[in-house]
Amino acid sequence: QVQLVESGGGLVQAGGSLRLSCIASGRTFSNYPMGWFRQAPGKEREFVTGISWSGDKTYYQDSVKGRFTISRDNAKSTVYLQMNSLKPEDTAVYYCVTGTRTWSAYDRPSGFGFWGQGTQVTVSS
Repeated sequence: QVQLVESGGGLVQAGGSLRLSCIASGRTFSNYPMGWFRQAPGKEREFVTGISWSGDKTYYQDSVKGRFTISRDNAKSTVYLQMNSLKPEDTAVYYCVTGTRTWSAYDRPSGFGFWGQGTQVTVSS
């Protein structure tokens, strides 16, 4: 079955950086879009960013544009989320996701059907 394992979360001061990684297994990684959601305390889960199967197309939520970068290494079955200029409002559990189908949209939350266990990101002010 599909498995997604995130790493790289932690505590960082405002203005700092973190890089999240997610290793996927259980199917051909390069055939599917990947993405990241997050859920802050007391808030609904939100779609942050997505990347197409080939890596040539990306989507970002407005609040993270210019600060976050999603990328993938299909040879390593890994997707990354580089987060710069972090703000306290970025504090959340971050979830790696992958598309339900090979043709699933990379830029819409409905395209993603498999989830990792999440990694905590805490940004202190």
